[in-house]
Amino acid sequence: MEIQVQVKEKKYQLEDGSTFLDLAKLCQGDYEEDILLAKQDNRLRELWEVVKEDSEVVFLTGKDPDGRRAYRRSMILLMQKAVDNLLPEENPDIQVLHSLDQSYFCRLVAETQATEAFLGNLKTEMERLVALDLPIQKVTKSTREAREIFRAANMPNKDRLLRYREASTIHLYNLDGCMDYFYGYMVPSTGYLKYFDLECFDGGFVLKMPYLEPKKVADFHPSMKLHETLMTSGGWSEELGIPTVGALNDAVAKGKARDIILMSEALMEQKIGNLARSIAENPSQKFVMIAGPSSSGKTSFSYRLSTQLRAQGITPHPLSLDDYYTDRDKCPRDPVTGEIDLESIDCLNVEEFNRDMVDLLNGKRVELPVFNFKTGKSERRNRFMELHEGDVMVIEGIHGLNDRMSYSIPKENKFKIYISALTQLSVDEHNPLSTTDGRLIRRLVRDSRTRGTSAEETLAMWKSVRKGEEKNIFPFQDDADVMFNSALIYEMAVLKLYAVPQLYAIDESSPQYPEAKRLLKLLQYFLPIPPEDINNTSLVREFIGGSIFPV
Repeated sequence: MEIQVQVKEKKYQLEDGSTFLDLAKLCQGDYEEDILLAKQDNRLRELWEVVKEDSEVVFLTGKDPDGRRAYRRSMILLMQKAVDNLLPEENPDIQVLHSLDQSYFCRLVAETQATEAFLGNLKTEMERLVALDLPIQKVTKSTREAREIFRAANMPNKDRLLRYREASTIHLYNLDGCMDYFYGYMVPSTGYLKYFDLECFDGGFVLKMPYLEPKKVADFHPSMKLHETLMTSGGWSEELGIPTVGALNDAVAKGKARDIILMSEALMEQKIGNLARSIAENPSQKFVMIAGPSSSGKTSFSYRLSTQLRAQGITPHPLSLDDYYTDRDKCPRDPVTGEIDLESIDCLNVEEFNRDMVDLLNGKRVELPVFNFKTGKSERRNRFMELHEGDVMVIEGIHGLNDRMSYSIPKENKFKIYISALTQLSVDEHNPLSTTDGRLIRRLVRDSRTRGTSAEETLAMWKSVRKGEEKNIFPFQDDADVMFNSALIYEMAVLKLYAVPQLYAIDESSPQYPEAKRLLKLLQYFLPIPPEDINNTSLVREFIGGSIFPV
């Protein structure tokens, strides 16, 4: 019996029971990159799964976000298997700590050190496994049996995580006897994992992989400030005894959620206070420039920093760069879509901003603009300002770190802060929690509450948001004097209560359904924390509501 399916407007006849891998072999010639996953009935499918009849199939490669995720997860399993082969007597493990410039920063948990010589051997062994094209098999185990496997394999955080899994069975991945668990799809065999490299870095090493070019390992140009901030945040998590989702769940289950909230908020307040003291100690720094990607909590942070500055005897004057938008009819448009590119610096009146700031620095009284978002026009509303001794401007906007925005302000008069939610938790040893996912969940919760935007609409625009961040924000992060991590250890457990119903509201026919399903799977690992004990100055309140600040 044969079945018929369609791929890229071509019809294919397959034997009943054929897999997506069988179909991919027929279609690979139509794709420049390796086919890694399939999508049928708007659901992601691994290539070993059986194809259904009379339904269009879409294949995904490393150019697609889901394809890249599958490649990166599979690379971790390959690396762990290679380490097991090289160090069979040491019962070793790899800790994948965080993403860094499209690479993973890792540490080897073994007596053997991750030297250049060892990494050379590791790379050779990984390449050998790739050449063998070993199958990566999905196997079903009872949750209890899976926990026993991970305890024996020196993976206590996976064991701890699965303690809170409600399902009685779980899917593991088996690579030639090396068992692991990942919260996402994998490629079918090691032969797909040809492009990678290893490099010693800061007491550990990085696993380098492709990004936008699937057949080329991405260049590694790490932000040391970002790495140091992530390592510091990870150290704080260790000190609090909550480095992973499983550890957080343990604390919640023991009734310690309130203590976690209080400790996290106290630590953040201390960090903001330290920043305020640093600014107060240098009176020449009259312009505090704050920038960061979407949903970093810039607004709440600006207000909290202003409060701490007042405690230092400094008078802050908040200013949003949004008020320097030029009239909408003068804004540049995207050459492809024809839409106004609101994230372009050319949508801002850079000359007017510099003129006003220099006048303020020189002691002049200045009438600042106000942008009317309803009319799309810049207006003057008798908003006068004058900088006195002990005053500072607290300026927030996506272009705050770009010196083109403030080219007339002398460097010694600026203090730049890059803020982002750099999630310090890991799901387990091999699955770092994506900082991008953390910001996305923040945004869909906030936008639903403040703008009436559905989760489906937020997910649909996220690709465009990310594109703007990579162009307008990330290139300038190392120009900051300070990086501030706005992530709170407990926040995902709180955001879960708001995000899950919204994600479930996305229909199975929606193009955003696979992404909603992925995020739901991530959130299911968190025990929920109710918001009652979160104070009204918390940065989390910017997203869930109840903030004392006008956010």
